Amino acid sequence: MTHMLHAAARRVQWTRASAAKRAACLLAAAYGLKILYPIILRRTKRGCKGGSQDAGRAGGGRGEPHRPGSRARASPAVNAEFFKQLLELRKLFFPKLVSAELGLLCLHSVALVSRTFLSIYVAALDGKIVKSIVEKKPRSFVFKLIKWLMIAIPATFVNSTIRYLECKLALAFRTRLVYHAYETYFANQTYYRVISMDGRLANPDQSLTEDIMMFSQSMAHLYSNLTKPILDVMLTSYTLIRTARSRGANPIGPTLLAGLVVYATARVLKACSPKFGKLVAEEAHKKGYLRFMHSRIIANVEEIAFYRGHKVEMKQLQKSYKALADQMNLILSKRLWYIMIEQFLMKYVWSSCGMIMVAVPIITATGFADGELEDGQKQAMVSERTEAFTTSRNLLISGADAIERIMSSYKEVTELAGYTARVYNMFSVFDEVKRGIYKRTAVIQGSENNSKNEDKAELRIDGPLEIKGKVIDVDHGIICENVPIITPNGDVVVSRLNFQVQEGMNLLITGPNGCGKSSLFRILSGLWPVYEGVLYKPPPQHMFYIPQRPYMSIGTLRDQVIYPDSVEDMHEKGYQDQDLECILHMVHLYHIVQREGGWDAVMDWKDVLSGGEKQRMGMARMFYHKPKYALLDECTSAVSIDVEGKIFQAAKAAGISLLSITHRPSLWKYHSHLLQFDGQGGWRFEQLDTATRLSLSEEKQRLESQLAGIPKMQQRLNELCKILGEDSVLKTMDKEE
Repeated sequence: MTHMLHAAARRVQWTRASAAKRAACLLAAAYGLKILYPIILRRTKRGCKGGSQDAGRAGGGRGEPHRPGSRARASPAVNAEFFKQLLELRKLFFPKLVSAELGLLCLHSVALVSRTFLSIYVAALDGKIVKSIVEKKPRSFVFKLIKWLMIAIPATFVNSTIRYLECKLALAFRTRLVYHAYETYFANQTYYRVISMDGRLANPDQSLTEDIMMFSQSMAHLYSNLTKPILDVMLTSYTLIRTARSRGANPIGPTLLAGLVVYATARVLKACSPKFGKLVAEEAHKKGYLRFMHSRIIANVEEIAFYRGHKVEMKQLQKSYKALADQMNLILSKRLWYIMIEQFLMKYVWSSCGMIMVAVPIITATGFADGELEDGQKQAMVSERTEAFTTSRNLLISGADAIERIMSSYKEVTELAGYTARVYNMFSVFDEVKRGIYKRTAVIQGSENNSKNEDKAELRIDGPLEIKGKVIDVDHGIICENVPIITPNGDVVVSRLNFQVQEGMNLLITGPNGCGKSSLFRILSGLWPVYEGVLYKPPPQHMFYIPQRPYMSIGTLRDQVIYPDSVEDMHEKGYQDQDLECILHMVHLYHIVQREGGWDAVMDWKDVLSGGEKQRMGMARMFYHKPKYALLDECTSAVSIDVEGKIFQAAKAAGISLLSITHRPSLWKYHSHLLQFDGQGGWRFEQLDTATRLSLSEEKQRLESQLAGIPKMQQRLNELCKILGEDSVLKTMDKEE
């Protein structure tokens, strides 16, 4: 009875454990079904939707009307567009038949082929070592083991060489792309036009650094991850088939089984694979935006500190980082289930099929049959079967690993598609901008904005802007003939502008904010295109633009004065440090030479120099370059009036024609002509009568000061009328009017 109870208890315990295992398996299967079902459902609906759309188009059905700019850019994927982009970029990798990159690629290919042959040789040597162990031959075992260790030396060298050449190839690809990108980026002021005139590249710095690096590394790694596995599959398959046939086995069955398993695995993985290309491209975009937010804070750190805007900036940074973290978590979650399915198929399903593929030829091979052999011969046959099994198993593992890498490379190819799309788009934008083709997001104005500007005659050009104007370089003078001032967004600030500035003339440009003063300088400097009319102007080397906030470069104090020249250019022009000292004396800036430690001092000059010193440094550059025309955009607003007057007088004495935007009446006397914008699209160009204009300006200021007190006087009059209980004569006059 006791034995029966113990047996029943053991049976109940086993039943509970089995039930727990089955419940866990059912839960895992249900969870997997929950994950896979939405994917399969989406793909099914997508197929049905695509079929219905095709049917609708074939039947003449009416779809959604096409709107300009409503078509979204296709997400990166492994398709014909991807291969087209890759072939275009290949021309940058290998610009000519004989190149260093092609040499590295050939060496890398030789190393990959050598590693494949070494793998086959090591697999055969492993089988011989196992055979010597089964046959109990210690001398043969030691000899083969030493041989195995000796072959490990070139094998490890080849492995290290493969990694070295892969990194060298990635660096060579990146160097070639970076040099070409820099040449295109800085040609024809593309770096300015990409930011100001075009809106397709949000963060060019991200594309020029991170995207090119990831694309080059992915390209080199993918070549290594595809070339060697394909070669491994071919050579191991050939070796296995040849071995099976030499022993009288039929290799057709295992070969068909391997092909069927690989095909089924590929179909399942393709059906379950997320769009890694689109996900990676979106991740790169969010990384670039986060970097842009950091650089924006660094560039405006003083203003943010004055406003105490650290909380707002921190929230924006946290928001940008959260978007990046959410995108990375999305990619990780999708990779989790994809890798789980991939590992299950490629490790466990393939391993079981591999055992069948190895076992069937050995069991059915006539060359390994025992038959009526003697005991010694049977022992030898066992050792040969062991050798064949070990060799075949190692070769099959190598082949399976190669196929696994090929299958896993699909995910890497989709990621490469994302990097390829971003790099190709960058080069496409650079090329189009260089040729004068700009595309920006349309700015839509609301009704409130229109109602506020009803009195302002603004024009806007919808659609792409066509460049029909001409720019002709001449030796003398600046002539504008029917040249419009149009912003990159299509706003027409001035419809037609006509004026002429001869050498020796000094032009004063005035007008309210947003009337087109600085925009005119951008057109004269060649930053903005001439959409209509004809512009005659000197070559760029005879014109020099000085903004309100001069740019301070990285380098010595000498480099600040001669920018953008180098020291070699300075010596070629015949300048010495003594000449630069004279220039600094002219702009009252010589004291900084002693203060900062001489001409070779290297500092962060944008922080070392004050606002007025930086503006005087900009004027010093003008005296160094000696242009025919200087475009001065409020460039002395932080300089004292007496020093400012001396600088302008020195510029006139040097024969430099000044085109100045300024609001200081003290500078009017240094100009001979006036170009005045009214802010409504109108303008006038005339000779400047400084005395008359100064008297009119003084009268305007006097009237403004008098009229400013009228509201207070009117309020006081109303208070007195209320206290006295009387009416005012002014009130009676207002009522009669």
